[in-house]
Order: sequence, then structure tokens, then C-alpha cells
Amino acid sequence: MKHYLFTLIITAALTFTLTWVVWRVSMRYKLYPGIRERDVHKNPTPRLGGVAMFLGVLGAFALSTAVPYFQIIWQEPARVWAILGATLLIVVVGVADDLWDLDWFLKLGAQFLVAWIIVGPGGVQIFYLPVGGATYLSGWISVALSVLVIVVVMNAVNFIDGLDGLVAGVVLIANVVFFAYTYLLARDFEFSSYSSLAAFLAITLVAVCVGFLPFNWSPARLFMGDGGALMLGLLMAVSALLVNGNLPPQLLADNDQFGRSQLLGAFIPVLLPIVVVLLPLLDFGLAVIRRMSKGKSPFSPDRKHLHHRMLDMGHTDRDAVLIFYAWTAVVSFSVLLMYIGTTAGWPGLYGPGVAFAALGVTACLIVTLMPSRRAPRGAAPPAPERKSVA
Repeated sequence: MKHYLFTLIITAALTFTLTWVVWRVSMRYKLYPGIRERDVHKNPTPRLGGVAMFLGVLGAFALSTAVPYFQIIWQEPARVWAILGATLLIVVVGVADDLWDLDWFLKLGAQFLVAWIIVGPGGVQIFYLPVGGATYLSGWISVALSVLVIVVVMNAVNFIDGLDGLVAGVVLIANVVFFAYTYLLARDFEFSSYSSLAAFLAITLVAVCVGFLPFNWSPARLFMGDGGALMLGLLMAVSALLVNGNLPPQLLADNDQFGRSQLLGAFIPVLLPIVVVLLPLLDFGLAVIRRMSKGKSPFSPDRKHLHHRMLDMGHTDRDAVLIFYAWTAVVSFSVLLMYIGTTAGWPGLYGPGVAFAALGVTACLIVTLMPSRRAPRGAAPPAPERKSVA
């Protein structure tokens, strides 16, 4: 654990420094676009934070080469270089979009190319699913499903990037949970080492978000832009696929080892990676349905995302962000607690996880739906009362 903590501290400090440099350069040379109609912020703000975050990721991997504990990561160097190369490409495309507003079809094509680099040359794929024990996927199905997962998660994370600190905080919380899950998984199944590329990516994402968030918290001085959001989504998807690829399939079929809680136990390795990005996926799905039902491109921008709706309900920017944090924490930690409670006998020790979920969801619903004392955004101010004339 101390090696991961060391990586977290160094990478967060490096990202913080690089973010300050990118912010200063962006302000000096006015590297920021104008205000768009769907934007919440009122002042022109640079969107090149993804550059600093990517350099932070590179710094973390450079650090790993000097730490013997992380040498297992480099046992398959082609996979690491494929991940880093794909990450560089998506950051370049995202930054270009932030500066010049690329066509959505071009961006989507680049996303599929990036996903294929990781799935093909990198060999990071979904090889089996816990259905009927463990169902192996044929070659082309594995490739197609893996590419689709990466592209969907990238866009889901990018879609919620609309409020100061929203994406960085959600990704931070989700990857804290995911890192804990990978660590517990290595302990429970007695892997040869707690060190793994999936856990390393998770702690690296936590670190870059910690380093970037001080500049992105409301009122933000710097945005991560598409370059940062797409990069975070890409690496989160890769981390999840790595967990699926590293689990021996017999574990999913052996209920005595994984637990006889068949309704949940064997599905947690697939369920938890989805749960940690549940809100982005929900927002992404609703946006695609909403836009296509109107005959528009699923990637055409609008101002009807979940965070926009919360603002229209009367929540402040910070309140909406904190509510998103709460939802992410409740859902993610609930499933993690259920994994911890998985036992060899039915129904398992799911009580703490279920109770935490019930209380957390209830509290989040109350806070989310609580009427605001101030008028919703865009609403006309109430007319002043007229005094009656005697």
C-alpha cells in the first residue's frame, strides 16, 4: 500500500504544478474560446487542463519504472505503450476540439481508433462474462464489445463535464472505490502481488484529479476540456477491462470460492466497473435518446444534461456538484460493501451494503428533489407585492 500512497502523493504534486504552468501559459497567450450558449460559466476560461493531467499520467508511469514493486506492470511493455499511445492520441484530439471545435464524426472516428489500439495491439479485452459459470467470448465479439465499452465510457465521462469540479470529483471518488476493489480482489484470491496495472491506473487517476481539482473547483480557473475528460474515461474503461482480463475464469464458475451468492457474487467484477460510472452512463444514455428522438446527432450539444436540470431546479453550481459526488459515493461504496460481504453461503453478509444503499439513496433523493428557496435558473423574478389602498 505504501508504494501506491507514494505514487499518489508524487503524481498529485506533479499534476498540481503542471496545471499551474498550463494555466499561466493559457492566460498569457489567451488560449481560451468564447462563451457558448450551453456554458454555465460567464468568463472565458482555458480548457487545456487535460494537457497537465496527461503529463501527470506520464509522470506516474515514469515513476513506476524506478520502483521495483511496479515492475509487474512492465512485464508486457507492448500493452503499456499501447495504452499510453492511445491516451496521447485522444488527448490531442480532445485539445484540438477544445481549440477549434472539430466535427463530431471526426471525433467519434478517433475514439474508435483509440479503442482499437488498446484492444488490438494492446490486447486489453473482455474475454468472458459470468453467465452460466463463465462464458467465453469469441474473438470478434470480444474485440467489438471491448471497443464499444471504451467508446461509451469515454463519451459518458465527457458528457457530464459541464460544472466546475464535477468530472474531476466524480472520477476521483469512483477510482478510490475501484482501487479498493482491485486491492481487495488481490487479497481475496491470493494473487502473487497486490501490484497490478488496473490498480496502478486507478490510483493514478485519483492522483491527477487531486492535483487538478484545486484549479477546477468553483469558480474554476482552468477546465480539463475534452482532452482531459476523454482521457479520464478512456483510462477508467481500460482499468475495468484489465480487471476482467486478469480474473481466472474458473473463479467465476467456482461458487465455493467466489461465494454462492449467485445473484450478485459472480457478477461484481463486471458490475462494479459499471456502477462507478453509473451517473455518466445514465446522462449519456438519456442524451442519446433525447437527441435521436428529435432527429439530431447523438453528439449534438444541448443544455439538458442532468447537471443542467439540477441548476434549473434551483440548485447552485456547487450544490449540484456536491450532490453528484454524493450519488457517486453512495452507489459505488454500496456495491463495494456488498463485495466485501460476499460469502460461501447464501445470502451472504449483504446487510451493511444494502442498508448503506437504502439510507444513502434516500438522503440523496431528498437533497436532490428538495425545493430550493431561490427561483430556478431562467425564471423571472417574482413581481413585488402591491399594497392595498384603503
